[in-house]
Amino acid sequence: MAAAANETEAEVTVTDAVSDPSPATEAEAPAEAEAPAETEALEPAAEAAPAEVEAPAPAAESAPAEAEPVAATPAPAPAPAPPRPAPSPAAFAARPKSTPSAAAPVAAPASSATSLAEAARWGRVEGDGHVFLTIDGDEHPVGQYPGVSDDEALGYFARKYDDVVAQVVLLEQRVASKAPAADMQKTVTHLREQLAERNMVGDLRAAETRLDTLSGQITELEKTEKAEHDAVRAAELAAREAIVAEAEEIAGHDPAQIQWKTSSARMNELFESWKTAQKSGVRLGRSNEDALWKRFRAARTVFDRHRRAYFSQLDSNNSAAKAAKEKLIADAEALSASTDWGFAAGEYRRLMDQWKASPRASRKDDDALWARFRAAQDVFFTNRQAANEEIDQEYGANLTVKEALLVEANELLPIKDLTAVKKALQSIRDRWEEAGKVPRADMGRIEAGLRKVEDAVRHAEDENWKRSNPETKARTNSALSQLESAIAGLKEDLAKAEKAGDERKIKAAQEALEARQAWLEQLERSASELS
Repeated sequence: MAAAANETEAEVTVTDAVSDPSPATEAEAPAEAEAPAETEALEPAAEAAPAEVEAPAPAAESAPAEAEPVAATPAPAPAPAPPRPAPSPAAFAARPKSTPSAAAPVAAPASSATSLAEAARWGRVEGDGHVFLTIDGDEHPVGQYPGVSDDEALGYFARKYDDVVAQVVLLEQRVASKAPAADMQKTVTHLREQLAERNMVGDLRAAETRLDTLSGQITELEKTEKAEHDAVRAAELAAREAIVAEAEEIAGHDPAQIQWKTSSARMNELFESWKTAQKSGVRLGRSNEDALWKRFRAARTVFDRHRRAYFSQLDSNNSAAKAAKEKLIADAEALSASTDWGFAAGEYRRLMDQWKASPRASRKDDDALWARFRAAQDVFFTNRQAANEEIDQEYGANLTVKEALLVEANELLPIKDLTAVKKALQSIRDRWEEAGKVPRADMGRIEAGLRKVEDAVRHAEDENWKRSNPETKARTNSALSQLESAIAGLKEDLAKAEKAGDERKIKAAQEALEARQAWLEQLERSASELS
């Protein structure tokens, strides 16, 4: 080996021993006896690696399981041939191993025969602990692990390859489970760099091929994740735009037609939806976020400005309505003590009409104002009712008299002698007026009863007048004469038509004659009624 190569190998050996504790050899004492100079030269590196019993193996070595060393019966080693070829699996299996003494620390688990056999396909160890990797037909120096057996030196660098493979397997599992692809490509790059350092023994090309496959799979996974992310982002963008559009629609309504309670509640719900969307973690991009937020904020500002202006105007209207109704209340309270029942009642009707025409104040004020207005009316009408009840008590006797007169008037029906009935009715009327007023509750009933009798007498008078009216009689007699003359003429026309045999004229004359005779019969009945 060249001096430069030895220096490089020595540096690698020291670094590896510090970063990855080496297993203690079973034949450590004999090795020191056989090569004291080499052991002394590498003593700092050996001290840096703690004994296997005192410190557990690092996580990097835990991927491939290693069988515990077994004391084997010494067997003759295969004959060496220059240059030294890579050991065969049988050679590793037959390599002699020493049994640890009772006082020596327990040795770390050595690589299994299978692992060593696989490693032997890709590397070899020289007698001084130098390890070489064979790749693409060329050998590359990996490092040096002096003071141990060839199996242990080769197993140490094979375990470094196994550590990389374990990370590849873990990454394959993550890809297969569709785990988030973030930093996966970085992991692939890092593992490629580790393989490129050529400081391990194993099938590096196979590992690189697996990494190439993983890289393609990760790329597809990233595309899928991006498509899903874009779909989620598009859905979130549509949801945000829907929130903004609804807010703008509410803000664009005519303030006079807005249901402010419902619309305000909906605006608050939209704002809460916006905050929830922001907490979802879906980012729409600064330009989209800013544009949508400006539109949403502008819509809320317009809505709030309209709402404040509406309620300000409403307060002004409420104040005016309150003042107008307080004026009506003052007038109603001034009339409440009046005893001019008719005038005051008319004034209260006028005040009530004005109250209904007045705009409403706020619900709280309007209810209180109405209670005051109603109370003033109640005072007046309660006083009037008490006065009427007192009067009704005085008019109770008059009611008894008029009820008796009403019975007497009803006995005049049906009318047989109009003259006698008219005389009797006049007597009843005179006594009716003398009886005086009746209670208000009975006034309508009593007056209606007498009016019925009066209407019957009036109707009888009209019928009698119709029968005795000279003008009516004269008109009836004239109509009778005319009909009789017409009938005589029609009879002559009928006789002529029959003599001539003209069927058309016969039929016309018969129809005209029958009609005139029917009219004649009606007039004769009317004339008999008038006579």
